[in-house]
Amino acid sequence: MKEFALKGDIVFTSSMEEFSVHSSAYLVVEHGTVAGIYDVLPEKYKDLVVYDKGNALILPGFVDLHTHAPQFNQIGCGMDDELLSWLSEYTFPEERRFEDPDYARELYGAFVDTLAVCGTTRSVLFATIHKHGCELLVELLKNKGLSAYVGKVNMDTNAPDFLTEDTEQSLRDTEALIEHWKGGALVKPIITPRFAPTSTRRLLKGLGDIALKYRLPVQSHLSENRGEIAWIAELFPEHDAYYKVYEHYHLFGDTPTLMAHCVHLTDEEIAHLAKVDVMPVHCPDSNLNLTSGLMPARRMLNQGVRIGLGSDVGAGHAIFMPQVIVRAIQVSKMYAMQHPKDKALTLPEAFYMATKGGGQFFGKVGSFEPGYAADMLVIKTPSYKDRLSVVERLQYFIYHGDTSDISERYVAGKRIDSCEAYL
Repeated sequence: MKEFALKGDIVFTSSMEEFSVHSSAYLVVEHGTVAGIYDVLPEKYKDLVVYDKGNALILPGFVDLHTHAPQFNQIGCGMDDELLSWLSEYTFPEERRFEDPDYARELYGAFVDTLAVCGTTRSVLFATIHKHGCELLVELLKNKGLSAYVGKVNMDTNAPDFLTEDTEQSLRDTEALIEHWKGGALVKPIITPRFAPTSTRRLLKGLGDIALKYRLPVQSHLSENRGEIAWIAELFPEHDAYYKVYEHYHLFGDTPTLMAHCVHLTDEEIAHLAKVDVMPVHCPDSNLNLTSGLMPARRMLNQGVRIGLGSDVGAGHAIFMPQVIVRAIQVSKMYAMQHPKDKALTLPEAFYMATKGGGQFFGKVGSFEPGYAADMLVIKTPSYKDRLSVVERLQYFIYHGDTSDISERYVAGKRIDSCEAYL
């Protein structure tokens, strides 16, 4: 349906400071975008189809800016390890299995279904090195009606033989996928070196050239773990900071760029993130599980850095973004106890990161301001919560709710049906 309205208790964050609340209001959708919010429908909408959701909450869909689709089956595995040993012992052997098209279809299918059930309407995904698997993941996302950036992972050194690519073949496969995907409305390609340690200089240069040629966004990892940072210093002695490796090869701000984790950055490095508008993706569960550290989110916000949130499955153990929102707040409280000048994140701030803040990577996404994509969730809360305010019921859902509370999901005004979770 090209034009319709949802009626209910509408909540979103147009800014980080506070929630915008419209009780018992109409959210009008035209051609997949938000036309406006009205307490009373104007005369021009007198014939509009209205779906009255009672006092259900109507929220923007969640945006997950960093997760690894092939790690879905290893959630919870190896959480006593730190990053580098965890990759070697668990992740790399699991990603090898995606050579098998049947395995890839089964696992990617379960992953995509679970994204939908969790209300994650937009995501930025790592696949594996396998070209056919990337094509399959794109197909499944498109068929489900979800929006995503999907990256074919590139790695040609410092990895097991079964995941070490020929450099030129890796670049050819990447460009072939781009040519196949370009022009897609909902699912698009993103340049994805796994991280600098598993990339030769030739691979990094080739990927940077492709990013510039097609004006494509970039995603990778940055300063997640102290051992990783020390390894970078050994591998790339010509650069005196980790980010400069990416920047040298046009993979850091020349096109829109996401860098996951960013736990261990100096004030100078944080200021440079703001200058070149590279967006760090805060993955609080992963940073705790792999003993990576506490991301200084407030320090970044104070310097003008835009931050998104990521589940980072499988180092993170929850795909459900409300749990990531809560963990980001809790981690910031832990950080604030150690650094009293850096106050903890508030719920509106963390909610903004998981909606409009992360949605900016996709364009006008994650808010209900006019012209934004109509990515919507309908949330039912228990009847005994009816005495609470709209914001209090939202707080209940974020801190205590689960996927069963989401009764409807929409991406660009189109309802997502046939959802099954594998949690």
